[in-house]
Amino acid sequence: MTETLVIRMMEEGDLARVVELERELQHFPWSETHFRDSLGAGHYAWVVEAEGWPVAFAVVMLVVDEAHLLDIGVARDFQHQGIARRLLDHIYACVNEVGAVWILLEVRPSNEVALNVYERQGFSRIGRRKDYYPAAQGREDAIVMTKHLP
Repeated sequence: MTETLVIRMMEEGDLARVVELERELQHFPWSETHFRDSLGAGHYAWVVEAEGWPVAFAVVMLVVDEAHLLDIGVARDFQHQGIARRLLDHIYACVNEVGAVWILLEVRPSNEVALNVYERQGFSRIGRRKDYYPAAQGREDAIVMTKHLP
C-alpha cells in the first residue's frame, strides 16, 4: 500500500479528516482550532494520502535553525507500514531546505511505540518536561528528543 502514498502540504479542506484521525489516535487530541491556528501561524503541515484520502499528518514549527515537531499521527489501519518513517524523512528534507539543522519533539514516556520509532530514526533523549501532558489521572511528563539534520 505504501507505494501509492502522496505526501503534500495540509490544506484547510483537510482539517475535518485530520481532526478525525487525531481523535482516533489521542486520548487528549488537538482540536480543529489547534490545527487551524497552526496553519494560520504559517507552521509547516503535511498530510499523507493513500488513494486520495488522508491517512497521516504532521505539524512542524520552525524557529531559526530548529524544527519542532508539534504533532504527528498515522491512522491505525495504516500503522506498521513505514508511513511514519517516510513522513519523517520528508519532514527532515523540507525543513533542512529552509535552514533547520535540528529537529526537536516531545513524546509521552508511556508511548513506547513512538519512542522506538524516534530512536530508530536517530533521535536522542535530551531531557524531560515535568507534567507536560494531560493524563487520565493528573499530568504526564514528556521526554524531549532531538536529532541533528545533515
